[in-house]
Amino acid sequence: MQWRNYEMNKNIISIENITKDYGTVKALDSVTFSLDHGKELAVMGPSGSGKTTLINLIAGLDSPSSGKIIVNGIVLNNRSQEELSLFRRENVGIIFQQFYLIPYLNALENIMLAQYFHSMTDKKEALQALEMVGLSERAGHLPSQMSGGEQQRVAIARAIINDPGIILADEPTGNLDEENERIVLSLLRKLKDKGKTLIYVTHNPYTVANSDEILRLEHGRIKQEEPVRYRKIV
Repeated sequence: MQWRNYEMNKNIISIENITKDYGTVKALDSVTFSLDHGKELAVMGPSGSGKTTLINLIAGLDSPSSGKIIVNGIVLNNRSQEELSLFRRENVGIIFQQFYLIPYLNALENIMLAQYFHSMTDKKEALQALEMVGLSERAGHLPSQMSGGEQQRVAIARAIINDPGIILADEPTGNLDEENERIVLSLLRKLKDKGKTLIYVTHNPYTVANSDEILRLEHGRIKQEEPVRYRKIV
């Protein structure tokens, strides 16, 4: 099985009638949508609406109760944990709100750890990733020695180091002040400009100014799917 599809499919993500149950709680209920290659999708909705569950399903971190998930031409249903791990390693970069940096590794080492789990480490490439997010001078700093915005930028560098085609971000600016929010959003948009497909969860309508589409969830169902009409922010 080839875990990275190098052919440019129009629909890089296809979600077909997905349901996710946690006991008696229905986190997602008959959700269907598709996203074209190279597009930016903002997922919005109140707390508990199923946004993070949707991101986890697309990343192969969780499995649906029913329905079908196809990402980059790969059907994720009924895969083993090992197969899903290989899928993520080759196709998806994940950015979490809580950063999840290893506290005893410096910025450079946190990025190189992602390389290690993918194939082999390359210090030069890791330094280039830090340079891209504007943190070359922080290479030797531990997470505790960096601000929240700097930690999130290291997390972005870690997510992109293995050149995934899809970037998934769960509230990537939720813990940041306004200045760092703008920096992180600018970095994400640069990834889109490089042809990456970007899906991110947000509560803030102004962060979706440059998105191609908005998907709104409410009680696990799609409330509204639309092109963006917000004023653009530069």
